[in-house]
Amino acid sequence: MKLLIDDLNKHFGPYHAVKNLSLSVEEGEAVGLLGRNGAGKTTTIRMILGLLSQNSGSIHWNNKPLSRKEVKLGYLPEERGLYPKMNMLDQLVYFGQLEGMKKSHAKREALRWIEELGISQYIKKDTGDLSKGNQQKIQLIAAIMHNPDLIILDEPFSGLDPVNAQMLEKVIRDLIEKNKTLIFSSHRMESVESFCDRVYLMKHGEVVLSGSIYDIKTQYGFKYVNIESSQPLEESLNQLQTDFVKRGKEYQVQVKTLEQGLSLIDKLKKIVDIRKIGIADPSLHQIFIEKVGD
Repeated sequence: MKLLIDDLNKHFGPYHAVKNLSLSVEEGEAVGLLGRNGAGKTTTIRMILGLLSQNSGSIHWNNKPLSRKEVKLGYLPEERGLYPKMNMLDQLVYFGQLEGMKKSHAKREALRWIEELGISQYIKKDTGDLSKGNQQKIQLIAAIMHNPDLIILDEPFSGLDPVNAQMLEKVIRDLIEKNKTLIFSSHRMESVESFCDRVYLMKHGEVVLSGSIYDIKTQYGFKYVNIESSQPLEESLNQLQTDFVKRGKEYQVQVKTLEQGLSLIDKLKKIVDIRKIGIADPSLHQIFIEKVGD
């Protein structure tokens, strides 16, 4: 099973929201769809879901035009779409039935997920009375309880505290281990790096960077030397005519090559006491800022 999008375009009047977009997601793969607000991510997701029609291009699943009648889709939207005056169980059973589940099966799966995500004590409360984090859990259950083939998670960590975020990370890892196909859209770059094999970075409706995270980082054209010392390093780094950024006790210097980084380390060792030093590829967050930050 494979999702294949080819030369996708979407216009809203004169505005070209998605431009010649091509991407693929293999079965059992998690792919990141990234970009600033307004980059075209949500429009792309809505076209995949069939909520918007494209002006041109194609969306295929397993070499056939993607149809919600034939492919089970799971979608966790960034905006909450729950009924505030319904309790979570009734709501989840209803959503399950909309996805073709029998009522008894939907209730069984809803109860299983409610227990797994630790919200059983709120089962009779109206959804509107729950915290944002618990509402997010309900939306997650609604997105996956019907065992979909393709799952799209749009800002899944929204409203979650660190404990609940860790719980969600486990759920996502379990889905990947079960060979589910995932599209993951988030501004939490550390989560994208943790889950995704490849990323597509969009800007103004176009893909400006794509590929495996490993290849993107190693081929990006610069690295960082991260340095900690028991003494201030400003004077020494200025002496070496090196630009730097200080974050707390750490100094970060951008270099173009590994060799340049090693040379800087050798020079610093001769003039200051180094407590900790290392050379690292740029983080996905740093790449994101550089490519779409303007």
